[in-house]
Amino acid sequence: MVFKLEKDTLLFPPPQLANDDGLLAIGGDLSKERLQLAYSLGIFPWYSEETPILWYSPHERFVIFPERIKISKSMRKVMKSSVFEISINKAFEQVISNCSKADRKDQNGTWIIPEMQQAYINLHQKGIAHSIEVWQNSNLVGGLYGVETGKIFCGESMFSKASNASKLALIWLCQNKNYKLIDCQFHTEHLESMGAESISRDEYMEIMAP
Repeated sequence: MVFKLEKDTLLFPPPQLANDDGLLAIGGDLSKERLQLAYSLGIFPWYSEETPILWYSPHERFVIFPERIKISKSMRKVMKSSVFEISINKAFEQVISNCSKADRKDQNGTWIIPEMQQAYINLHQKGIAHSIEVWQNSNLVGGLYGVETGKIFCGESMFSKASNASKLALIWLCQNKNYKLIDCQFHTEHLESMGAESISRDEYMEIMAP
């Protein structure tokens, strides 16, 4: 069953009632208050310009435990070199813009539509959404952004214009911020190769609990 949200009511149904594909609700808005509430409940928006706002709470989450991230020998060499520089929250709007334009395998268009970009920029201005930037010769060549909720970082998207740039951003996030979990939301082979694994919603919510 998919629930319909009203814009004037800040409320979500229990995440356990989501459909098999994780779809829980439709409608509402992307206000800072609603987004904060959604992430605190393990819910996130994911939709396109052709659909209303869709809210998901997957029965299984694809996550990285920071201490278990896999770093290849070649990446260790990259990390020891001075090829890239890393910053945090220096160019959030540039990162999300680049993520929206990145080509994705088996995907036409992007879910990071202008409305979504502005919503996360608003969260960033409130200190809730963050970006990791990777620079090469003063040019932004990779990065990621996401939402911090307690000790969990909910990764939304990443991009790379130079080989290994997005991997470096993710590794830096795991090694330099005190998160219990990096939430990748859905499975990808790329993230699996870096140590991401599936956990149940119940386990996810246990980790999220204070």
